[in-house]
Amino acid sequence: MAIHFHKVTIIGVGLIGGSFAKVLRATGLAGSITGLGRSRETLELALELGVIDHMELVAKHAVEGADLVVLASPVGTFEQLVYEIGPHLERGAILIDVGSVKGRMVHRIEEILPKEIQFVPCHPIAGKEKFGVFEATEKLFRGTNCILTPTKRTESAALNMLREVWITAGANVIIMDPDMHDEIFAAVSHMPHVAAFAMMCAVAELSTGTDNYLNFSGAGFKDFTRIAASSPEIWRDICLMNRDNIIQMLDRFLFSLNRIKQDLVANDAKRLEKHLKIASDARRGLG
Repeated sequence: MAIHFHKVTIIGVGLIGGSFAKVLRATGLAGSITGLGRSRETLELALELGVIDHMELVAKHAVEGADLVVLASPVGTFEQLVYEIGPHLERGAILIDVGSVKGRMVHRIEEILPKEIQFVPCHPIAGKEKFGVFEATEKLFRGTNCILTPTKRTESAALNMLREVWITAGANVIIMDPDMHDEIFAAVSHMPHVAAFAMMCAVAELSTGTDNYLNFSGAGFKDFTRIAASSPEIWRDICLMNRDNIIQMLDRFLFSLNRIKQDLVANDAKRLEKHLKIASDARRGLG
């Protein structure tokens, strides 16, 4: 399938949006790339780095003439953005997002999006704790999974086109139901991020009187809490938008924590080792 977009508009030129733009440029899939954002400084940096060709601060102007529009801002901004840009999208254009929450968000966007616009929800599993356009790279998606969550309204031509784009970016594409996506990623991504944030909050203010406890942290603590350095704004929106699933997973996590706590309170070495072994065996199975 020969794919070429005349004009691509990236809304939110950060790590993911900027990396996607770099892929389009490196592979010749886009004629021109326009960046839309709230910060002129960020957009000027994206221009300087060659990530985008043009910058725009007004949404309706940014999407005029675009045949592909990418929502790469925090997921909490998506609905309002679609209200703003919907009437100005070109007939037949494709809208995608790269957010890590789907479910109700996908269905809500389809409700307010003009029927002649195709929406292909995407979730590249490629984030890292560092963020911003300066960290963008066309190599970000290589060897990663990218989840596409089409609905009954998604046309096969648009779905197949985006599948090919992500494969070109180096990703392994998986098709999944939007609601199932949110259940799964509450368990393997969203709840672990919350746990890492909570761990940092628990330890951050502890002090010996002369030194912060964090000054003594080793590789284990740093590995466990690495993702707590992620963007608070992005993760605020993710947590609130997938709240119900995350709460359910936090209940499971608290159950596991309390079970180990009970082993310690009872000074029960046998049960403690049993529960630690369950976790150790499962983790070793991940490779």
